Amino acid sequence: MSINNFNEKYYHQMVLIRTFEEKLYDLFLKGLIFGTTHGYVGQEANAVGIINNLARNDIVFSNHRCHGHYLIYSDDVVGLMAELMGKESGICGGRGGSQHLCYKNFYTNGVQGGIVPNAVGIVLAEKIKGSNSIGIVFIGDGTLGQGVLYESLNIASLWSIPIIFVVENNRYAQSTYYKNALSGDFIKRGEAFGIDSSEIETNDADLIDKSFKEIISIVRNKKKPYMFIIHTYRLGPHSKGDDCRDKSEIEIWLKKDPIKLYEKKHNLKKDYIGNVKESCVQKVDLAVYDASKEVFPSPEII
Repeated sequence: MSINNFNEKYYHQMVLIRTFEEKLYDLFLKGLIFGTTHGYVGQEANAVGIINNLARNDIVFSNHRCHGHYLIYSDDVVGLMAELMGKESGICGGRGGSQHLCYKNFYTNGVQGGIVPNAVGIVLAEKIKGSNSIGIVFIGDGTLGQGVLYESLNIASLWSIPIIFVVENNRYAQSTYYKNALSGDFIKRGEAFGIDSSEIETNDADLIDKSFKEIISIVRNKKKPYMFIIHTYRLGPHSKGDDCRDKSEIEIWLKKDPIKLYEKKHNLKKDYIGNVKESCVQKVDLAVYDASKEVFPSPEII
């Protein structure tokens, strides 16, 4: 095992997200998950490298693909699993489901781009109150086609709102390849509004962590918005449905799997890898077991 720069916490977190998401696919096929579900498989390094750098009073805004973000923010496997299984003990009492979570300073919205103006407004309110908190809003390449994003970028820049727009370009908006829907360079979209912007193409949690540390320092000091673009890849399907992507393309990206990449980079031993994975499996299985014993919310409170 590599000693230099190995972040054991980050590795555990990535494996936990992967284990959780893969279990959801199985539960969905068994009819135990209500509504649809959008997996984060292949993008784990993003959540790990970003959310671990936030302060307690910072605010996180996510989207329909939010499970990975939430798990790093809260480490609440039990509450999330119960929510997805529609149980009263879930984060939102079993009424929010996969795409609509609300917990402390963590909020999600399943509407494409719908969370962005909310995020800008909430962070503005914190600024007016004199808070030193900043906001992080996660969007995907598909949201770059939503007009409300550009209205939000304009206001964030105009009023110097300390919010970071994190674009996770996983290359597909459901089944549409990003180059078939979006013209121009991603980075110029933020720059057009006078917003400092940078981009990185990697699945390495360490590199994302390093980049984000610099970004968050800039935002805290300047108290202005920033756009951070991560070019990555979704290894799993858009949701629970069939995957229309070419299998040869997926095979190429499987070689860049963030977890495999981390294992190889830090020369992790098979026994250690196995122990971490088994620990995560037990944690997720226990959450499923606990949730299965809980009751559904009564109709009177829905």
